[in-house]
Amino acid sequence: MPTVEAPQNTSVTRPRVRTPCIGVCSTGIGDRVCRGCKRFSHEVIHWNGYSEAQKLIVDKRLADFLSTCMRNRFVVTDASLLEWQLQVQQVRFNPEHDAYARLFTLLKAGASQIKDPEKYGFSVHIAWRGYDLLALREQVDREFWELSEAHFERYLATPDLFAE
Repeated sequence: MPTVEAPQNTSVTRPRVRTPCIGVCSTGIGDRVCRGCKRFSHEVIHWNGYSEAQKLIVDKRLADFLSTCMRNRFVVTDASLLEWQLQVQQVRFNPEHDAYARLFTLLKAGASQIKDPEKYGFSVHIAWRGYDLLALREQVDREFWELSEAHFERYLATPDLFAE
């Protein structure tokens, strides 16, 4: 029988997961979900002790929630143009996140300066076109926090009914 060599380590090295902290922590005043980064209080406290895999799970949950909230108000019409604008405007973004999370990053950096969304690769859903982008960004941020809070309530704050 021929000898089979063990495969070389072909795993892709992922960049380290950066902390989602934005320096506006509300867990210190008793919030169970941070109003700044939307992590649960125990995730804020233990972040530095998490493995990269654990951090990635938290990061993915947050990015998915943010993307969901953004899709309620916006449509990314040209993801390449959006990414190009982020680079031109020198706005740092997470390349692992989808176009909707990237769009939120752009709006955080300069919603009040964007006059023509199509030049940035996105449009506003027709129901929301009467609002300025700054107000929409604030609505998304609030909805993002509410979604994180609801997730915490449903999956972490609910007592285990089967525990003794």
